[in-house]
Amino acid sequence: MDNPQLHPLEVNPKTGEPFLRLLSHKNIIITPTRLDDGPARIPHLNDERIYRWLHSPPHPYLPEHAEWWVNHAKQTEDKWFAELKAARDDPTPKIVDFCPVGSIREVLEDGTEVFIGSIVIHLAQQPWELEGTGRLKQETPRRDAGDPDIWTFGDWLAPSHHGRGIMSDAIQTVMQKWAIPRMGVRRIVVTAIEGNAGSVRVFEKNGFAFRKTIADVLNVRGTMRSVHVVEWRLEDEAKMVV
Repeated sequence: MDNPQLHPLEVNPKTGEPFLRLLSHKNIIITPTRLDDGPARIPHLNDERIYRWLHSPPHPYLPEHAEWWVNHAKQTEDKWFAELKAARDDPTPKIVDFCPVGSIREVLEDGTEVFIGSIVIHLAQQPWELEGTGRLKQETPRRDAGDPDIWTFGDWLAPSHHGRGIMSDAIQTVMQKWAIPRMGVRRIVVTAIEGNAGSVRVFEKNGFAFRKTIADVLNVRGTMRSVHVVEWRLEDEAKMVV
């Protein structure tokens, strides 16, 4: 019997693995983490075109870093899927605090799936992301309609796939298919390291508004970097539709 709690995820009939298919790029899917994602991450996260725009991965990015990340991600995702499985008898998809898929893959004509990037959405934690809320941190969602939780994205894509609109499509897909209907997300604030104009454009294409640039506020592997801040609110999108 199908599990309504997985909606709108599709399920691979051969492997049983749930996934999201991108809205426009139908040959691109977002899946849970796999064990072989570790080795696949290493060359990408050692590529200057990627790591210079990310503040958290260490450099050089070593096999032990990849192994830790994959094991941590799989344990977390397995817990999330167990929660969805436990609620399968409820016909109404429930609101959850997570998106259980985050590995971006290209499906080739022969069916081979190639790991090409990552996208995660989680509670915002940076002070400038929480600015104006009076909160110092967010540990668990509060579900306060009058003062919504603030979420953020972390994402990167293999340079070989830049310039095709894939990440913009991935963000839109996660927002429209999962974050809004399944997580109740109504506000997202995203940080991009200064100079990453491509990332800012990607979010602006998805209805994010540029808020400001903050000088020398983010420690990136020992160097203080300035950041661009962009923001999206569901209420603003609704006003535009009206």
